[in-house]
Amino acid sequence: MTTAQDTPRTTAEPPGVPTAVEELWERLGHVEQRVRNAVAARRAVDPQPDDPYRGQYLTPEGVERILAARDAFGPVPQYASEPPARPRPGSRLGRLVEDFGLTPLDVDLLMVATAPDIDARFERLYGYLNDDLNRRRPTIGLALELCGLPAASSGRFRFSPSAPLVAGGLLTVLEADRPLLSRVLRVPDRVTAHLLGDDEPDGRLRGLVRAAGPGDEQSDPAPGTPRVAAALGTGSGLVHLLDRGGDPGGLAVQAILAAGRRPLVVDIAAFAAAPGPADLVRTLAAEVRLSRGGVVLGPLETLAPERPEGARLLGDLCAALRGTPLVVHGTKNWDPLWAGDSPVPVHVPPPGPAAVTRQWRRALDRAGTSVGLPAGEAGVEAGVVEATTAYRLDSEQVRRAAAVASRLAALEERPVGVRDLRTAVRAQNGAGLERLARRIEPAVGWDDLVLPPGTHRQLSELALRARHRGQVLGEWRMRPGGGRGRGVVALFAGESGTGKTMSAEVVASELGMELYVVDLSIVVDKYIGETEKNLERIFVEASDVNGILLFDEADAIFGKRSQVKDAHDRHANVESAYLLQRIESFDGIAVLTTNLRANLDEAFTRRLDVIAEFPMPDARQRLALWDRCLGAEIPRAADLDLEFCAQRFELAGGSIRSCAVTAAYRAAEAGGPLGMEQIVSAVLQEYRKLGRLVMESEFGPWLGRAQGRGRR
Repeated sequence: MTTAQDTPRTTAEPPGVPTAVEELWERLGHVEQRVRNAVAARRAVDPQPDDPYRGQYLTPEGVERILAARDAFGPVPQYASEPPARPRPGSRLGRLVEDFGLTPLDVDLLMVATAPDIDARFERLYGYLNDDLNRRRPTIGLALELCGLPAASSGRFRFSPSAPLVAGGLLTVLEADRPLLSRVLRVPDRVTAHLLGDDEPDGRLRGLVRAAGPGDEQSDPAPGTPRVAAALGTGSGLVHLLDRGGDPGGLAVQAILAAGRRPLVVDIAAFAAAPGPADLVRTLAAEVRLSRGGVVLGPLETLAPERPEGARLLGDLCAALRGTPLVVHGTKNWDPLWAGDSPVPVHVPPPGPAAVTRQWRRALDRAGTSVGLPAGEAGVEAGVVEATTAYRLDSEQVRRAAAVASRLAALEERPVGVRDLRTAVRAQNGAGLERLARRIEPAVGWDDLVLPPGTHRQLSELALRARHRGQVLGEWRMRPGGGRGRGVVALFAGESGTGKTMSAEVVASELGMELYVVDLSIVVDKYIGETEKNLERIFVEASDVNGILLFDEADAIFGKRSQVKDAHDRHANVESAYLLQRIESFDGIAVLTTNLRANLDEAFTRRLDVIAEFPMPDARQRLALWDRCLGAEIPRAADLDLEFCAQRFELAGGSIRSCAVTAAYRAAEAGGPLGMEQIVSAVLQEYRKLGRLVMESEFGPWLGRAQGRGRR
């Protein structure tokens, strides 16, 4: 037989152990010798050994020869050149024997079945021995014969579904409708590739399973890593990481690496949606044993194990992977009904700011180097990593965000900046919340706000709390017990148009987050209990995104509880009670705005972290609002008197903006600069819209001109 070169994607064997191909080639040489002897024995009794149509028809002489042949209990020739009883320790075959519990007979059968996939000559030889040129793989009967066993020996039981070769996925028995001895044996391509030295995961798992390695770690070893690694080697190897705001996926990868295994991270959503999940479970189990790996599975909420199909798939995975490291993680507690084994539970607390900073620096350095940016501090602007303290991302999201930020910076050949990082983080937000809320990418800043100093301080307090909640509520444990979340909830109270929604957008811009405005038409439902379900979906989705949740006109759903007089009152009180509980356990950032603070239930006040009052602007603030709403691009007439407008017209910022836009349209129609007549005419229109009285003392000499222009 000719020699072959090893594939490039291989793992080096231990010193003194032959390479995978060397040992495999040696064993195939023994299989070849057995086949030669078997062919010679057949030809010795074949009356027409050179018949080109042999195997396609049966002659009377062939019938007589079959009738005179040995029966299933007769002796089988023991062919010369027997292979070693057991593979060499430390070799790939040796590891298969150890990991799959194979016997020496199993190894021989596996080699017989593998031969056609490595050397094409065996196809024709097996076709001759099967007396059927169309059957070019070994049958069970031929495999037993080549291993020197009678057809009725106990060797036939090595092909049962519970036998190590079949149960472990190393061997597939095809054509189940045929008699047992005529069934064809096939070795999966992944097993053949493994025997040849290839360590790439099974192609059937592409897009479903990702092989992680030491280079994928994004943070320092977590405090719970040694305990989780030790738990993986006990009992069934099942560990459940209960997520309490940390990075359970990263901890699972680190623990499996610490246990000396190869982490295989399963995309649980894609796995559950793929066709033939039962076959995929067997394929995954075989891959784990072939690669001596460990499985990371989560988050469990995606699989929905509380549903029958989710629980069934999770139970199948746990049963198939029993005895191998399996780490599942999620925010739900483990239900003993999900699987036959109960896991070792481990709580995963949120990392501290210092650990998050180191995680980001390592990810940015690695990603920057891959796209040509300088490594270390030279590749990142000062203060960039510190700006990430408000974000809540796991290790995989940090890795992806760092890659996006580095590519954005590389496009302009500069270090990574704050804007790159914020854009990359926003790109990690899922689209689930957009089905329930309207997403706004902030386009305003502090300079666009015209507010009293006290309101400014409250908005800064909200941004401060959002930025440092990880340290205060996490490391310092300033909100222990009671199932309280790590969220920040604020109330913006004031009349319509005083800047509440715009202020929420400014805070989102300061934190580098997106603003999600809850659509009340989707949330509120006339059927009892449906509103609470919709709100729960919003809170769950909002906890997984780096954004601010805005409940505009919050008094519509956060109203006061009332005395129960009928079923409607009881339902309304249940809804308010649910919101009181859910706000306290919320982990994100939420802003409630209202024009009628008195309509809110007083019990919400205790659960609010920040309350900002938005009063009507005074004359000085109205002047600034008029100037900013008109902007610098629109041409202004010489008679435009913004101080007159600010002193005479007591309007909120929203109304001033509406007047400015209306006046701009009228100036565009006139084809000239914006003057007082257009401004006063727009104010008159706004007064009518608001239902306010128009008094001459307020408008002065401009009233008559504006009304006369309107009549024309």
